[in-house]
Amino acid sequence: MTIKHGAALLMAAATLALAGCAESGGSASCAGVVTYDGRGYLPTEKSGFTVGERLGTATVEACDDTGDGVDNGSPERRTGVYVIEGLDPAEGVAVGDTPAEAAPMAAR
Repeated sequence: MTIKHGAALLMAAATLALAGCAESGGSASCAGVVTYDGRGYLPTEKSGFTVGERLGTATVEACDDTGDGVDNGSPERRTGVYVIEGLDPAEGVAVGDTPAEAAPMAAR
């Protein structure tokens, strides 16, 4: 399945960016962090990619960058992780609840 850069991709990336995270000092340190196979991944601007086979399940990390000690951020959750055809998963994967919703993520 080929995904083109556009509104659907931006929507999926925005969802994974954990909208509930507050920004601190101009950037949220945990916004969008996804963990799979012991590696951390962050959203990337990669356009035009092909989602391949499902690798397993990724963890979207909990996020509370407010620093106020109150748990008002996004809770940890699980989602699917998929191969981006032609890319080593150690470098990047596609993450989403379905292949059609999967957004590209780059290893950090």
